[in-house]
Amino acid sequence: MQRARTNIYNDFKRITGVSKAERILDVGVSDVIQGGDNILERLHPYPSQITAAGLGEGEDFRQAFPEVSYIRIHAGGALPFGDKEFDIATANAVLEHVGSEAAQRHFIHELCRVANRVFIAVPNLFFPVEHHTGIPLAAWRDETFRVACAITKKTEWTYPAQLILMSKPYLESLLPDRDAWQTGYTGLRLKVWSSNLYASTVAPG
Repeated sequence: MQRARTNIYNDFKRITGVSKAERILDVGVSDVIQGGDNILERLHPYPSQITAAGLGEGEDFRQAFPEVSYIRIHAGGALPFGDKEFDIATANAVLEHVGSEAAQRHFIHELCRVANRVFIAVPNLFFPVEHHTGIPLAAWRDETFRVACAITKKTEWTYPAQLILMSKPYLESLLPDRDAWQTGYTGLRLKVWSSNLYASTVAPG
């Protein structure tokens, strides 16, 4: 999925119009350094402008990205930053894991509180292969996904506390002040079957 992650980063740049001087908050980074995770930190040419927030101690992350500031956060809590402390806040493949619809709305609220602009990317449930389980053609309906997860012994992915599968209408329903956002497809682009969805507040100008 390296190509998908690269496309998400390129869409992040294009849609937000991020400039060299702008401060970015990346929420939900992985402390397991492998593959193409933490694509913003890997590709952004100005790493010193990034503050990364994750749930772990961040030891491996700090070693891998020494120019990036790292802050530990707590699941479900308020982000430990002031109002509009950042120019842009972003979260890739995080919103689907925060636990409930109320928690998702709170998470988006916090991103909007701490930054002037927000860019969110999530897996698209209509992509032919479900991202977390690798199960093909089953995630489009809750019933078939539950059965497929039971057969493959991956039932943990059927619990909302672990994963809420995201469609474009559902993502849009979470957004405050809907007119201030644009949404679309990103990642591996296959129209409505694209690998990922994005939601972004409209960049000024």
